[in-house]
Amino acid sequence: MINLGILLFYYIIMSSKKIKILALNGSIRENSSNFKILKYISNQFRSEFELEIFGALDTLPHFNPDLDTDNPPKEITSFRNKIINADGIIICTPEYIFSLPGSLKNALEWCVSTTIFSNKKTGLITASASGEMGHEQLLLIMKTLESKFDNKTQLLIQGVRGKVGAEGEITNQETAEALQNFTKEFENQFL
Repeated sequence: MINLGILLFYYIIMSSKKIKILALNGSIRENSSNFKILKYISNQFRSEFELEIFGALDTLPHFNPDLDTDNPPKEITSFRNKIINADGIIICTPEYIFSLPGSLKNALEWCVSTTIFSNKKTGLITASASGEMGHEQLLLIMKTLESKFDNKTQLLIQGVRGKVGAEGEITNQETAEALQNFTKEFENQFL
């Protein structure tokens, strides 16, 4: 017979566990529009979600397949463990020269030889001046890494600098609604 006390304890522990989301900021600029968008999303999440913004992409060593063996650099092991321990991932990135920023591409290249993104619930945002080419590349890379996303959990925000204020407020109503819908759809994957 199942002990009701143990069952109740298990229920309380599981229901109080926060859903951990790791957010990768594709921009290494201090206080970038992408960082502001991730902060905005963090504030939109329900109380059972906890979002950590990883802003240290520029500290990861350059990808080298020769180093991606049984003993990769400690920074890469730490980065991969953050992905493994997260329940979901959000990537918010600008587009640089019709592509992804090198620091984000580098970080993702360190994950190609693993399965850490396989079936990981993922939200993808490209927020830039134009962003179309970078967004296409982001979708292709994350599909290759087998992350789990769909049309409702990916978003392209064009002309981002005119839509995000200095203090991180979303100044464009259509963009605010799109981000709220994105957050709701991303959350719904876990509920």
